[in-house]
Amino acid sequence: MKVVIIAGGKGTRIASLNSEIPKAMIPINGKPVLEYQIELAKRYGHTDIFLVIGYLGDKIRSYFGNGESFGVQIKYFEEHSPLGTAGALAELRNVLTEDFFLFYGDTVMDVALDKMYAFHTIQQADATLFLHPNDHPYDSDLVEIDKKGVIIGFHSKPHPKNFLYRNLVNAALYILSPRLLLHIPQGIKSDFGKDIFPKVLTENLRLIGYVSSEYIKDMGTPERYKKVCNDVLTGKVARLNKKYAQAAVFLDRDGVLVKEVDLLCKPEQLELLEGAADAIRYINESGYLAVVVTNQPVIARNLCSIEELEFIHKKMETLLGFEHSYLDAIYYCPHHPDKGFPEERKEYKIKCTCRKPNPGMLLQAAQDLNINLKKSYMIGDRDSDIIAGQNAGVSASILIERNKPFALLNALRNFIK
Repeated sequence: MKVVIIAGGKGTRIASLNSEIPKAMIPINGKPVLEYQIELAKRYGHTDIFLVIGYLGDKIRSYFGNGESFGVQIKYFEEHSPLGTAGALAELRNVLTEDFFLFYGDTVMDVALDKMYAFHTIQQADATLFLHPNDHPYDSDLVEIDKKGVIIGFHSKPHPKNFLYRNLVNAALYILSPRLLLHIPQGIKSDFGKDIFPKVLTENLRLIGYVSSEYIKDMGTPERYKKVCNDVLTGKVARLNKKYAQAAVFLDRDGVLVKEVDLLCKPEQLELLEGAADAIRYINESGYLAVVVTNQPVIARNLCSIEELEFIHKKMETLLGFEHSYLDAIYYCPHHPDKGFPEERKEYKIKCTCRKPNPGMLLQAAQDLNINLKKSYMIGDRDSDIIAGQNAGVSASILIERNKPFALLNALRNFIK
């Protein structure tokens, strides 16, 4: 399977580090970021590589040559004028005759490419986009998916004021089919995120979101560059690959992350507890996954719909994002066992395995996200949270005081050092 890497960027925002080499050649702990990407492709058996070069491209040719010394075969396509992230691929239609990976040369990543490709194949997608939450969604290109993972919308930055969103960011790692290339105009500068993907949504092509918490970050600013260098050095980049089981912190929502109000059912009722965003950021930086597991009987009681609940969660993710923190996943139980009320939704008035103290949400998350429960924790403000964690087999379940500012952060500092 071919891998195409866009390596023609000039790196204006990061030029203060080194303006005499292409952005893709900026070293991360002594090795060009592009070399890390080639090593990743090779590790998963993809040795047929196309490098799209432009600004100072001769320095890339000089370093990598034909790829033989790196155990791969490298061919080059040189842009004589910038064609954007998509434009160059229109010129490669004759050689990209099968599905292929597309990397952006300024990203540091360690992703299980085999799992992403298997997902792409099962979904029979024309394009599969790697999506993940990040700590700056307010200035990122966001993607909207339905319950089956089908992409239904793109929201390019800058975002309008009061825009509420799910924190799903286009991370600039794709698997593309040759069919998609037919929709890229030749000889014209174009961008996948802003031009091509939104266009093909209306043209019966199947775009799928592959949601993962694996490590992928651009190093486009000096601040982000410093962070990814540290993450590579500490092993965080490699640890988050899906081939390894992850540790997680499971969190109740009401009274732990947000102020508990009686039967919260409207976005305007939701307010983050003081210190909640700091606590989530603490989890993010530790390398643990941050996973919310919450009982939401407001659905069964017909106080709000599934769509309204998910909009409430969009507000929660938006507020966290503004404070540079993110959740890796949110699980909720819409059920309630008590029947007999005239306004209830009978299809949700059942005894289920997901309502805490049952461990169903934690077990589902463990399956979905490859979580090692024995290395994970549960934090809540009720006995049902603690019992759910115990029933799931987590390392420890921690009870904190309901609605207390900084209670979550203080608890985390006791067991995540």
